[in-house]
This record gives sequence, structure tokens and C-alpha cells, in this order.
Amino acid sequence: MPALTFYLASGNAHKVAELVVLARASALDVAILSARAVGGMPPVVEDAGTFVGNARKKAAALRTKLPPGSWALADDSGLCADALDGHPGVESAYYAGPQGDAAANLRKLTEVMRGVPEERRGAQFHCVLYALGPAGEERIFEGMCPGHLLREPRGGTGFGYDPLFVPDGSALSFAELGDAEKNRLSHRARAWAKLAAWVRAGGAPLGLED
Repeated sequence: MPALTFYLASGNAHKVAELVVLARASALDVAILSARAVGGMPPVVEDAGTFVGNARKKAAALRTKLPPGSWALADDSGLCADALDGHPGVESAYYAGPQGDAAANLRKLTEVMRGVPEERRGAQFHCVLYALGPAGEERIFEGMCPGHLLREPRGGTGFGYDPLFVPDGSALSFAELGDAEKNRLSHRARAWAKLAAWVRAGGAPLGLED
């Protein structure tokens, strides 16, 4: 059995897959399990208004279903466009409506940004990983990936807004980079790196990890 087991508070299979890959690459005695392993993710209204607040709600909802000694791990993330005052931000998953249609979200952002000049197309992917322990301990890790938005989606891998986003230092969108390179640069990878450092150190103070 792994020394530390996280159950991911998400119904998004892509997030589960990314975190499993990141955990394996960290060479840590850590397991990432889907909420499906405990009957599925309970419904959560993501209305906290912040990435941390939404992640906290999701972790708390799943925590009630977990076996003793395990941790709930919630990921709340989104794309923040400079020209849109940080939107879609915490509403990234529901930008085109409450149905959470990723393709519709991508189409809407492409159209909303169509007339924005190149110098104002900056954007950042933001990720919060919120870990809630068996005794109510919390750990919060944040990751940011700056870049800019294309005028048209490019690439056939990744998910969500990946085809529209080019990270700083690259000429390729997240959907063109391939999983290995994306997992090196992404906001989720940067948040996971902080979580992995905490695991290696044997623990960290409560609160936000800078």
C-alpha cells in the first residue's frame, strides 16, 4: 500500500489522468485514485468565487466518503485572460453555460477574443490543489502558467482551452505540445511540484504554500 493516498474530488477524467502521470513522475510513494473508487463525486455547487474556495468545497464533499487515513485532493483551475479582466477564471468550466460543455467553452472564448489585438492577448492558466486530510488538515498549493491566446484553436491533444493557449517560451499550443512537455510546463504540474516537495519534506505548515 502507498504511504499516502489521495482521492481526487473531480469527475473530470482528464484531470485524474494528468495527476496520475505527475504522481508517477515524482517517484513518490503516493497513489491518486478517482472519486469513482468511492462511488463517485458528490454534487457540488462551485459558487465560492475563488479557486481556493471552490477547491475547498469539493474536497470537503468528497472527504465524507473516504476510508480512514486517506486524503481528499481537489483541483480547481481555469484560464484567466488579461483582456477580459481575468475571465473566464473560476467560471472556466461553465463559460458557455451550466452544462459544462468544453467544446462550447472553447468556441465562446475564441469568439469573445477574436477582435482583441495581439498585445492584449496575454493569459494565464491557474491551478489550486487543495488537500484535505483525515483529521481536517489542509494544504493548499498553487501553480501558474503564463502565456497568450491564439486567434484560432490549434492541436489535437489536451482538453479544455488547451488548443487556444500558448505558454511563454513556446510556439506551440498546449494541445500541440504533447503530454510530456505539457506536464513539464503546465499550471497543474507547477502546483503538483509544490505538493510533491511537501510530501518529500514530511509535511508543511497549514495554509497557503507560496
